[in-house]
Amino acid sequence: MIRKIISKWLFLSLLVLPLSGMWAQQGEALEEKEEDYTSIVMHHIADSHDYHLFDWKGHAVSIPLPVILWTDQGLVTFLSSEFHHDDEGKVVVSCGSQYFTRVHGQIYYTDMQGNLFYDDAQHVTNARPLDFSITKNVVLLFLIALLMVWAFISVARSYRKNPKAPKGLANLLEMLIVFVRDDIAKPNIGAKYGRYMPYLLTVFFFILIGNLLGLVPIISGTLTNDIIFTGTLAVVTFLITTFSGNGHYWKHIFATPGVPAWLAPIMIPVEVIGMLTKPFSLMIRLFANITAGHIIILSLIGLIFTFKTVLVSPVSVAFALFISILELLVAFIQAYVFTLLSALFIGGAVAEEHHAEEHH
Repeated sequence: MIRKIISKWLFLSLLVLPLSGMWAQQGEALEEKEEDYTSIVMHHIADSHDYHLFDWKGHAVSIPLPVILWTDQGLVTFLSSEFHHDDEGKVVVSCGSQYFTRVHGQIYYTDMQGNLFYDDAQHVTNARPLDFSITKNVVLLFLIALLMVWAFISVARSYRKNPKAPKGLANLLEMLIVFVRDDIAKPNIGAKYGRYMPYLLTVFFFILIGNLLGLVPIISGTLTNDIIFTGTLAVVTFLITTFSGNGHYWKHIFATPGVPAWLAPIMIPVEVIGMLTKPFSLMIRLFANITAGHIIILSLIGLIFTFKTVLVSPVSVAFALFISILELLVAFIQAYVFTLLSALFIGGAVAEEHHAEEHH
């Protein structure tokens, strides 16, 4: 095991050494224009209208994606490859009498010259159309959905052929499904766990596959480091919890047992705020843990280019490899934690009064 880790570390170090040499050879150019590595890292983990694959000879190799805008003149569609730089470095797309420009992944109205206006905080003040584009994260969303459909259809077919002894993928998925059922759903929801199993399984595998795909270099992105995606999952959990709540659940919020009536004006807002912070904590926990891992890995690799020396690469790659292995564990843990907390919140909403008292 140790021999394999050392060999991988040396292999990755050798991969990075040429990059370090190329960076060192460009030292004079970098003195004229220092690269902001923070913006490079943030650009890598952010959503994009292009699907970036890799760089080749200083040029980005990307797959253009559909840009779908609802503008003042109706629906406008074009490929993201239409964004091009003019002689002054501005990005302008012409659609009839309308012009659009892209700044930090956001699309704004502009004029023929691509002029932008900024406030005192250097934020663009140009108006924006409604953006319904198929971005990189949307492509990843479709990819994960297709992988899940393919995997479970394949497992269903294998069970038809041999229902008693599942093998390979079917065996792995059965183990994970039984784990979610017996260790997450049943203990936290109770007898009514069956009606919530489809949602819990969907969330678990969606997050797990999304996290694992984010560790593949050519995938170039992780769906779960998008706060909109994690927020959507958290809102769905909140809605299921809210609409599943029984009388005991709502009584605990609006008439907390054992609390004097004169404290109700204080306790009710506190309970309502507590109910609303649960999806917020779900959203932030998943987003922050996945994003932090990617930032750390990219920052460690960036040390090579920051110090502009080959000597840093073995240490940098070693720590990056360690964090990558840790990220593999985090991929499973975060899927488990999100599913567990969702089951816990749902279980608290559907629990009967005597069960809640016994649990307390």
